[in-house]
Amino acid sequence: MPAFDSRRRQLTLAALAATLPAAGPARADTYPSRAITLVVPWPAGGSTDRHLRALAEIASKHLGQPIIINNQPGGGGTNGPGNLGLQGRPDGYTIAQYPMGMLRIPHMQKTAWHPINDFSFILGVTGYSFGFVVRADSPYKTFKDYIEAARKAPGKIDFGSTGTGTSPHLLIEEVSDAAGVQLNHIPFKGNADQMQALLGGHVMAASDATGWDKFVDAGQMRLLVSFGDQRMKRYPNVPTAKELGYNVVANSPYGLVGPKGMDPAVVKTLHDAFRKAMDDPQHLAVLDQLNQPVWYKNSADYAAWARETLVKERKLIERLDLLAK
Repeated sequence: MPAFDSRRRQLTLAALAATLPAAGPARADTYPSRAITLVVPWPAGGSTDRHLRALAEIASKHLGQPIIINNQPGGGGTNGPGNLGLQGRPDGYTIAQYPMGMLRIPHMQKTAWHPINDFSFILGVTGYSFGFVVRADSPYKTFKDYIEAARKAPGKIDFGSTGTGTSPHLLIEEVSDAAGVQLNHIPFKGNADQMQALLGGHVMAASDATGWDKFVDAGQMRLLVSFGDQRMKRYPNVPTAKELGYNVVANSPYGLVGPKGMDPAVVKTLHDAFRKAMDDPQHLAVLDQLNQPVWYKNSADYAAWARETLVKERKLIERLDLLAK
């Protein structure tokens, strides 16, 4: 082939290559150039789904691209982020909520993902407010009534939660351990299916974050106890577990993560957009509706908190005799 033709062919191939999308991590100077997916590891319609849809809509305006919610329930909130940690591309176009179960389930069973090493931590956002509800026509008028019923019928009194190893599950395990009663735990995929099961009479009570608020407000459910350090502003007549003599206080913080290996500049772009969204009055109004506090942590502090909490949670799992055998 003549040298001129060879040179022209090389230039043509180089020009063609320049038009093709680059492989590997996203470039910070062009990110984001398309829609971002946010994995919510709970069913649609629950409290977490309500919160993150609102936050994502505001953050999308700062990013200049839509954020699509992808509900992936199961595994006590660990299936969605766990799959992302194992298989996700570190390009910033798929991120996930990171619930407390991610720091507990690995102590309770073998997982294919590592709760720290397989993730890029973006920012901490908020924490749940938990409560224990029964149907409005339940014979249990107080939490004491419920515990006394369990004392008289060991293993016959049940409660639902959003999954084995979740905060709603473990805080009731702590209470039952302190009260010396045996309860029957029934796990659900998330808030939405658990609330329907309670309304349908398929479970006697439910431990959950404030996704029950609309049912309590509508007079369909009764809130027996909450698990914050203080009474809920929205339900000032409902006692805390601490007031009732149980040393159980929980808020179960959560934030957002991506797969390991993300470009720090892309992480910063996501962090900054969601940080601005957190301060938006619309977002603060949603948190107020859900009785959830702001729990902001930057990327480095969030990762450090996760490492420390992984160690602390092992002690809780061990005390409740739930460690993997």
